[in-house]
Amino acid sequence: MKVEDFNGGLPGKRAPASKLDPWKPKIDEWLAEDRRMRFKQRHTAKRVHERLQNEYPEAYGSSYPLVQRYLKEKKRERGDEPGYLELVWPPGEAQADFGEADVVEDGIKRAIKYLCLSFPHSNGGFVQTFGGETAECVCQGLGDIFRHIGGVPRRIVFDNAGGVGRRVRDKTSLNDLFLRFKCHYGFSVSFCNPDAGHEKGHVENKVGYVRWNLSRKRSGGRRWTPSASRPSRIGSPTTA
Repeated sequence: MKVEDFNGGLPGKRAPASKLDPWKPKIDEWLAEDRRMRFKQRHTAKRVHERLQNEYPEAYGSSYPLVQRYLKEKKRERGDEPGYLELVWPPGEAQADFGEADVVEDGIKRAIKYLCLSFPHSNGGFVQTFGGETAECVCQGLGDIFRHIGGVPRRIVFDNAGGVGRRVRDKTSLNDLFLRFKCHYGFSVSFCNPDAGHEKGHVENKVGYVRWNLSRKRSGGRRWTPSASRPSRIGSPTTA
């Protein structure tokens, strides 16, 4: 065989060892477990760093930036780069989310869940209380709100923590009951990207409004009496 160049190739430059190298298998183990957890319960770089510090105080000596860079690399390897949702909201599109608050009912303080449906274009919002946040609660609450307002939104945006379904990368799975409910009323569904509550910031604000203004006893005002039988319109702090 005729060879024109007998020079050997330059040796590749080896990356220097990192203080994080001994801990990468443990981090990978935690990240693998995270795939079965809700998005809001998964490890962030800060949580990983703090957990290593707490569980291995004598041996662990890496820095937070190293952990942060490593998790970013793992996200790129898995193809977890975020997509984007349109943040301009036309008429007839809604956002939905659950909130939790302490209320006094029949003289007894207890925690309740409440479903909030908001319309960013008109700044309207409606809320209904429940004992949980299952798919049954979502379907009941949305159905009551639809009947109350006399119409159905074209599209509703949920987060990934609700009981209606979940989006993982480009795949979306819906709860069977909610899927039948959605087909019956004919609206479309979108899910927020993981860790991107700002994509449905309007309903997040409504949820906070209910928690801090309607579910607390205010000086000179009145208590909010929760109703599981009919929706309440979210208005001024003195009306429900």
